[in-house]
Amino acid sequence: MLKGISKYMSPELLAVLYRMGHGDEIILADAHFPGHSMGPQVIRADGITVTQLLEGIMPLFELDSYAAPLLMMDYVAGDQPDPTVERDYMQAVRQHAPAAPNPERIERHAFYERARTAFAIVMTGEVRKYGNLILKKGVIPVR
Repeated sequence: MLKGISKYMSPELLAVLYRMGHGDEIILADAHFPGHSMGPQVIRADGITVTQLLEGIMPLFELDSYAAPLLMMDYVAGDQPDPTVERDYMQAVRQHAPAAPNPERIERHAFYERARTAFAIVMTGEVRKYGNLILKKGVIPVR
């Protein structure tokens, strides 16, 4: 354990976040997501929700300011969306990035294609439908 680092952050996830560059994307995937068949490296975070991971990631992660930094899978026609999913995610994000825009929604198969080119996929214990989130890494501002 390290001081100031969330208990939800594994050494593997910290290393991946550190190695990511500007514009690289990481998928925080729900438990239903076919992450292991997508291609990028997969990190397991079983039993941890996406919201908990966001609480650990966001103090360390700069969101992209040049392109949409947050993307979520759009709902398939006929499915009932759970509004608490995006609300919970954005509450965690905005604790550390108050100006973060709401996630853009992209069609399900387009989301899968995007996942194939991601830097990494984190398989979580999130069980709510449409609980997948893409984070695009930005550049830390000079202070």
